[in-house]
Amino acid sequence: MTAPVSTLPGGTWTIGDRTIARFGYGAMQLAGPGVMGPPADRDCALAVLREAVAQGVTHIDTSAAYGPHVTNALVREALHPYSGDLLIATKVGADRSADGGWPTARRPEDLRRQVHENLRDLAVDSLDLVYLRMGDATGPQPGSLAEAFGAMLDLQQEGLVRRVGLSNVTHDQVADARGLGEVSAVQNLYNLANRWDDALIDELASAGIAYVPFFPLGGFSPLQSDALSRVASRLGTTPMVTALAWLLQRSPNLLLIAGTSKVAHLRENLAAASLVLSDDDVAELDAIGG
Repeated sequence: MTAPVSTLPGGTWTIGDRTIARFGYGAMQLAGPGVMGPPADRDCALAVLREAVAQGVTHIDTSAAYGPHVTNALVREALHPYSGDLLIATKVGADRSADGGWPTARRPEDLRRQVHENLRDLAVDSLDLVYLRMGDATGPQPGSLAEAFGAMLDLQQEGLVRRVGLSNVTHDQVADARGLGEVSAVQNLYNLANRWDDALIDELASAGIAYVPFFPLGGFSPLQSDALSRVASRLGTTPMVTALAWLLQRSPNLLLIAGTSKVAHLRENLAAASLVLSDDDVAELDAIGG
């Protein structure tokens, strides 16, 4: 049984015909070290996915590149057949090398192959939301996305992809893509200490487009900040929960995909959905990225 919309963690946002919880779950950490290979504890990984859905999460972020093919297989084993209100987002645009690298793979034939890999791994006929990953491991890079985004729109037209998003992109690339077709979500690096997408977030919010921050805690460990620690202590919670709560209050179009491989940590993260920051708390936290 899924939670009623009124109790979905973090409130809701609508992508296409889906109203989803703003607090979602990112499956990347379920793969082995370096996002390669199987999890250390498969049963625990499956339990985390099932607990996330039991707690009202209706947005799972994954990719065939994670493992590769590891997290998708876990999502399928834990949650298939999928609930009708569960949105599973995946991404294309990079492959994995034997040494754990992320080589670019954005030719139309590469994107088509990766879409079919995700379809197969997840055992679905159509993917809810697929991000086109641009840039590289160092971040967004300038350049045209017209051919790659056009290929994604073709896959959408064929019914293999329902919604198209962008990941690791510049502001200009978002604008270019929106001139070619509909963009349903943007997934970029953003957190309390990394605020270069502030203007983009506000622009997307006005257009009804979701923004999904990855590395919402500055990586896989909490941001190190005296200000963050002070606010967290005052609220009787952890710096990580406080940083996630700040993101939820930053803008209504922010959708969280905080990941973890532990059920207890998942429950701790979800506490951010009910943590309310005062204006003074927000002002103090805002100064971290100032």
